[in-house]
Amino acid sequence: MAEKNTKQCILDAAERLFALHGYHHTSLRKITGEANVNLAAVNYHFGSKEALLKAIFEYHLTPLNQTRQENLKAVREQALQQGKIPQVADIIRAFIEPTLRYRDSKSGSNYFIALVGRAMAETDDTVRNLFLHQVKPLGMQLFEIPDLQPERLYWRLQFTVGVISHAMRINGKFQMVPENVHPEQDADSLIEQLVPYLTAGLEAP
Repeated sequence: MAEKNTKQCILDAAERLFALHGYHHTSLRKITGEANVNLAAVNYHFGSKEALLKAIFEYHLTPLNQTRQENLKAVREQALQQGKIPQVADIIRAFIEPTLRYRDSKSGSNYFIALVGRAMAETDDTVRNLFLHQVKPLGMQLFEIPDLQPERLYWRLQFTVGVISHAMRINGKFQMVPENVHPEQDADSLIEQLVPYLTAGLEAP
């Protein structure tokens, strides 16, 4: 197995097992068995299980954050050229559109989405802290949304993150729906529904 493939196989196996069973319930032995490599390969490429988890987040979030940062910059520059402040809807779209499109962008991305869900839901801080370390610099920029007191904006952003996380994870599993209702779940449909919904919540009196 080539070096590049070995490293990717370890990342893929760890991501899948962390998502399905949780970080602390997944041993390096299970990961090496899933990836069909030996323990020395994990130590060589990553050094530890925590470093492996960090590498998973970096692998996904580095390009995703870069796209979101570029989108937010474009929103600010356009508003500046027009002599206006950035619109909340434009900020929200710049932030969530790459996130939702990423969900549908590649095979296996559902495991990463599930892992992020665990990061925010589990009581242990290991997974959550590594995830938040990657997203905090970008997330802090959302506090630049105008005309809201920071304390009130804090809670509205918490609600916003919760809605986005739910939208990304639901994937047809929400059963409390009439039989004759068939909600669209592709990225475009979700974006067009989420942007006005979240904007209304953030801009509410």
